[in-house]
Amino acid sequence: MATFILAFIFLGVAILGLAVGVIAGRQPIKGSCGGLACHKGINCGVCKRRRGVEDNP
Repeated sequence: MATFILAFIFLGVAILGLAVGVIAGRQPIKGSCGGLACHKGINCGVCKRRRGVEDNP
């Protein structure tokens, strides 16, 4: 039973640690238009910077 309580406390502390930014009222982490979306010839419909941009190879 002590192991269960210890594991529950450990998981609670871990979740609380991951949620510190949200608890502090900061904005959530934003994604970038990096990775495969930045390759020439790929038009990413989600990224505002790449939408409608055509690359000439």
